[in-house]
Amino acid sequence: MTINKENIQDFIPQRPPFVMIDNLIEATHDVFQTDFRILPDNIFIENGMLREFAMIENIAQSSSAGLAITKKYTGDKNPEGYLGAISRLKLYELPKVNDKIYTIVKLLAQVNNMYLLKGENYLNVSKLMECELKLVGI
Repeated sequence: MTINKENIQDFIPQRPPFVMIDNLIEATHDVFQTDFRILPDNIFIENGMLREFAMIENIAQSSSAGLAITKKYTGDKNPEGYLGAISRLKLYELPKVNDKIYTIVKLLAQVNNMYLLKGENYLNVSKLMECELKLVGI
């Protein structure tokens, strides 16, 4: 299932200028993939580079969009919730303006309405960042 940029806001709670994903490229039960072009007017650009917290937000929004779309097509309500924790964060490189990053999120575990996910940002084949997220649904 692919969700394009024009419809992505139907699956995440953020609104411009805080939307940090463009397209949901793939969503299976346990793997979500998104892309995001870094435009010059992004509010999280500093010295021509996308800031670290925007990349974390990209992983969190990729997680939310993936969970929302998989829940929608299994007949469940879109999950609403919040980011409970970020751990095991490793930053390798920051992307720059006009780069297109790809994000892969894997569902590691789910207990009731709590999700443990691992996210990774890539530019071409270079890993930019990785971390684990704990999302808690309401």
